[in-house]
Amino acid sequence: MASDDTSAAPSGYAPPVIDVEALAALLDGEYAGIRDLVRTNLAAHSSVLEEAERLGTDEFRERVRDIVVEMAGTGQTGMGFPAAYGGADDVGASVAAFETLAFGDLSVLVKVGVQFGLFGGAILHLGTGRHHDAYLPDLVAGRLLGCFAMTETGHGSNVQALGTVARYDAEAQEFVVTTEGDAARKDYIGNAARHAELAVVFAQLEVGGESRGVHALVVPVRSGGKVLPGIEIEDDGRKMGLNGVDNGRIRFDGVRVPREALLNRFADVTPEGAYVSSIDNPDRRFFTMLGTLVQGRVCVGGAGVSVAKVALTLAVKYGMRRRQFEASPGAGEQLLLDYGLHQRRLLPLLARTYALHFAQDVVRGQLHEVFSGHEDDPQARRRLESRAAGTKALGTWHATRTVQECREACGGAGYLAVNRFAALKADSDVFTTFEGDNHVLLQLVAKGLLTDHASEFEDLDQLGVVRYVTGLAVETVIEKASVHKLLERVRDLLPGGDEWDREAGLLDSEYHLAMLRYREEHMLAGLARRLKRGVDRKGDPGTVFSQVQDHVIALAHAHVERLVLEAFVDAFRALPDGGNKVALELLCDLFALSTIEADRAWFMEHGRLTVQRSKAISREVNDLCRKVRPLAVDLVDAWGIPSEMLRAPDLLG
Repeated sequence: MASDDTSAAPSGYAPPVIDVEALAALLDGEYAGIRDLVRTNLAAHSSVLEEAERLGTDEFRERVRDIVVEMAGTGQTGMGFPAAYGGADDVGASVAAFETLAFGDLSVLVKVGVQFGLFGGAILHLGTGRHHDAYLPDLVAGRLLGCFAMTETGHGSNVQALGTVARYDAEAQEFVVTTEGDAARKDYIGNAARHAELAVVFAQLEVGGESRGVHALVVPVRSGGKVLPGIEIEDDGRKMGLNGVDNGRIRFDGVRVPREALLNRFADVTPEGAYVSSIDNPDRRFFTMLGTLVQGRVCVGGAGVSVAKVALTLAVKYGMRRRQFEASPGAGEQLLLDYGLHQRRLLPLLARTYALHFAQDVVRGQLHEVFSGHEDDPQARRRLESRAAGTKALGTWHATRTVQECREACGGAGYLAVNRFAALKADSDVFTTFEGDNHVLLQLVAKGLLTDHASEFEDLDQLGVVRYVTGLAVETVIEKASVHKLLERVRDLLPGGDEWDREAGLLDSEYHLAMLRYREEHMLAGLARRLKRGVDRKGDPGTVFSQVQDHVIALAHAHVERLVLEAFVDAFRALPDGGNKVALELLCDLFALSTIEADRAWFMEHGRLTVQRSKAISREVNDLCRKVRPLAVDLVDAWGIPSEMLRAPDLLG
């Protein structure tokens, strides 16, 4: 039910009554069962929140490992693996489990992600039957721990330039893995410093003296807890957060592994030393290989949204308890959440969290379809990779911003470790870097828009994108991206012809969609023109791209925000009439208008927003905050965060 206190709502306004149980069921969706299993496991291990502060680094790492192994025994971590190896053949369920696990200690979350998502996912998706049979049963059960050795000290996001080399010795039928210089040292590798027995190592494959690009091999790094000969492992030491995860650095000095260690789904080497692959183009082969690992980005983006949910639950509930200053003489001190500024700080973030939740539902569904489908659709895979990259970027940036705002909104109490914000802030900050730096990911999104995920998509680096775009008419770029058609369709639904943006109602979702689609179309056209102009002036394509990178990021950001809004609009429109639908429509309006307001300078510069309408939008955002205020507690309760995970006695009482 809605909160009894409606004092902050507009005069004469009757807030909708929320059915919290029904809303929670909607948010949990088809994965309610697995989410409830994870919630049960979180509650059972809730002591880890206190242990993270009390235990030393070594003890805490062991505790986190024990919890991960125990959770594996319940089946929650293996949902995405084949049933034949102890899983459930359900990729969507594995993502939902990970999202829910992010309500708890994030060292546990990341250790699960490293073990089952990265290490396990690489063996599942890059390996074949021989690797699955050898490793998956013990891996899924938590008996075999491993690590994912991709990132290097000198090569972060540029995976194609990795410096580790795996040379094939045809006479011995072995690969020789070598770290060639400090820049090629594997770094920040989760599970490496203490617990991993195996590593999936990404290295430049050399066969017969010829480089074949980056491939992955399974390399043993420990036996009986002892580091094997030829391998040097160094602890990365304490980090800003996530100190329950044993990140480490690995060097390989002529380490030999059998030919069968190559994860050979996309390429193999015969015993005699012939390189064979079903994908002739080396760039396409590389991107196809990386594309199979997209689940990590989907998971991290969803985890970011869950972190924001925890922070907002604490801040909203504290705002409903804490009083400060008298609103008028003799009236007593006022609740924090009744102050307009406090509403402005928290409630647009609440609306954006709901929006990102529904956007995450879409990308999780696409992931499930792509990886569970019987037909391989390259276009669907490209769209998934782009959407996963963009949703991850916006979701993790949102988490960082929300944790900070909520911490401040809880005053000094928010600074105490017992109230969770210290861990939330320290442990989630790196999500913006995990699974790809957010700015690099948004460049991937823009690349897809500029090329419409064409058949050449995987082959194009930044220079290739510039050359591709400059070979097309600007109008062709827009048409291929289909934004123009979307915008025209929405304009037809709005009054005012060319004045649609001034005549439409501020609370019309078609107006909101048209504004975000217009922004995206205009940015896409502007970027294409800038690229063409730079090349026409004989500019070096690399320099031209570098000079417009701010426009590249702005376009990608605008594109993903449009997708997020579409997901939210689709979600609330699908609901039956009632209080829950009204509440979600209020949140959707608040998300849309606060998004437009935040970029009002752009809309005004491009003639889509008058000064008067801009001011009207700000007034409407304030009004929507007042309408959402009586619903806020019900809206955060619907997320179903276990009370044991909220902890925070100073905030919640």
